[in-house]
Amino acid sequence: MRLPALMLAALVAIALLMQSFAASAREAPAGFSDLAERLLPSVVNISTTQTIKNPERAPEMPQFPPGSPFEDFFKEFLDRQMRPDSAPRRATSLGSGFVIDAAGYVVTNNHVIADADEITVTLHDDSVYTATLVGRDTKTDLALLKIDPGKKPLVAVGFGNSDVARVGDWVLAIGNPFGLGGTVTAGIVSARARDINAGPYDDFLQTDASINRGNSGGPMFNMAGEVIGINTAIFSPSGGSIGIGFAIPSSLARPVIDDLKKFGKTRRGWLGVRIQSLDQELAETMGLTESHGALVASVNDGSPAATAGIKAGDVILKFDGKEVGEMRKLPRIVAETPVNKSVPVELWRDGKRMNLNVAVGEMLDEQPEQAKAAEKPQPSPSGHVVAGTGLSVAPLTPQLRDRFGLDEETQGLVVIDVKDGPAAEKGMKPGDVITEAGHKAVRSTADLTKMIDQARATGQKFLLLRIETTQAPRYVALPLAEAKKK
Repeated sequence: MRLPALMLAALVAIALLMQSFAASAREAPAGFSDLAERLLPSVVNISTTQTIKNPERAPEMPQFPPGSPFEDFFKEFLDRQMRPDSAPRRATSLGSGFVIDAAGYVVTNNHVIADADEITVTLHDDSVYTATLVGRDTKTDLALLKIDPGKKPLVAVGFGNSDVARVGDWVLAIGNPFGLGGTVTAGIVSARARDINAGPYDDFLQTDASINRGNSGGPMFNMAGEVIGINTAIFSPSGGSIGIGFAIPSSLARPVIDDLKKFGKTRRGWLGVRIQSLDQELAETMGLTESHGALVASVNDGSPAATAGIKAGDVILKFDGKEVGEMRKLPRIVAETPVNKSVPVELWRDGKRMNLNVAVGEMLDEQPEQAKAAEKPQPSPSGHVVAGTGLSVAPLTPQLRDRFGLDEETQGLVVIDVKDGPAAEKGMKPGDVITEAGHKAVRSTADLTKMIDQARATGQKFLLLRIETTQAPRYVALPLAEAKKK
């Protein structure tokens, strides 16, 4: 029986389509031996030595009754402990790294070589070299080393594009776990864009390829033999692998390593703002339908943001054409922007979108924070109780400035006490200073009460407060519960 021509053509098309799907499917490899054999020579072991001096401070002696024989015994024991008759101790640590340039450049984690007096690199063939530090970046936990291989040929590997790696892709991790030497483990990409609070630019790849102590600084390869991550951290209550490891993505590492190689330091873009997350309640108070973007809590004087006209209370939606879906993405986007480049910024202000251009500056080393004045025990004034909020506030006085360590430039209402209620749920604490309510300056208790009453009268569920804290300014969407009538 012959099939009609139309049906036959359809069957052929389906067969070709199924072949196409089969060709594009990412099947499990038959083995990793060929790939491992090719990549192992590029991975190195890194060992460091550090001199640790004897502690200068003795442990406290237990208290005994006067004249007790134990008093003399422990005194003699502690005296012996403090004698400078033993040499400083030398500590060693082990980690991993990989060659990215046949000229002798080696990438590793900064925490592997931090505070090291000597750094030694051991190649796969057991040849040993003393390394020098080219540069380090503490914010991303990356370091670049240099060895002099002479005429010895080195096997270098290149960075791949971690942005195209998908959850479920096979990866290969090579390193020096527990000092055992070159060890290969395989797994998959378990998750992307993990924030583990390791630094301001967290964007880790998560993998179940076994990573243990000593793997830090080693490469994570894709099936093409490209480095798409630098193994950096593990999550483990026991200290061993439980299948949750984290790697710095190559898209973040590559520009950092390039800067370290060229300048010996990183050159990051700088905007000059403090930002905070935008939750649904804050978004609602600002007239936004979605909690996307980064809320500007404050702007540094003389910064690129200030020059461009960005203000506290703005919500940055796009930077250089890139969506700021959540707050923590903005620092990385800005940091990766070339210094002195003029870029468009789309933001939300006063209920509407607007666009500005900003010339990106260069981030310099942060200055140490100045110590605040110590709190002095003083009688706590009762303050003005703001009905329905749990807040007790008071105008700033010299005594209150001294008590909470506030400078003369700070203006507003200081929080004296916080009871159970909406303010406590938002994390407000004594010593916070309310500077604005509903985008208007607050200088007296009457100002704050008026703004709350107006917001309640118009049916608002929240009142936007700008507060100065001991860490940094931030915005709070204060829920407006009805005040209880007496």
